[in-house]
Amino acid sequence: MAEEEVILTPEGLAQLEQELEELKTVKRKELAERLKTAISYGDLKENSEYHSAKDDQAFMETRIITIERMLKKARVSDNTDTSTVKVGSIVVLNDIEFSEKVEYRIVGPAEADVADNKISYESPLGVSLMGKSVGSIISVDAPVGVIQYELLEIRAK
Repeated sequence: MAEEEVILTPEGLAQLEQELEELKTVKRKELAERLKTAISYGDLKENSEYHSAKDDQAFMETRIITIERMLKKARVSDNTDTSTVKVGSIVVLNDIEFSEKVEYRIVGPAEADVADNKISYESPLGVSLMGKSVGSIISVDAPVGVIQYELLEIRAK
């Protein structure tokens, strides 16, 4: 089975590389110190500090592996063309029912953060927007029903 590529914005790639570097250098050393201290308390069987540090270490090593795999499959999107929506595009939408403007950046799933107005191209809204041009009407199935947006603007970052 071929592995699926991970599409990232240039900023998303930089964030993942920075996180990986910090995990491998700073966080590994910190956890090694925590483990060393916890081991010095003796009896590992009932040593909650030791077990907590080991759990944190397992989580961190899993995250390192995940990021390394994502970076191996990464493709950075070039969003200089603003004629249609693509990964990296910033879109301004008008919610037709409520006449409210919203702005989102279309990103890869690894970068999605709704609180920061970054939505994945794999999300229902992202899928509906991909390839559309200014003036398009987009319908999105949501738990509250169908939401319609008009695509007002496409910008590159």
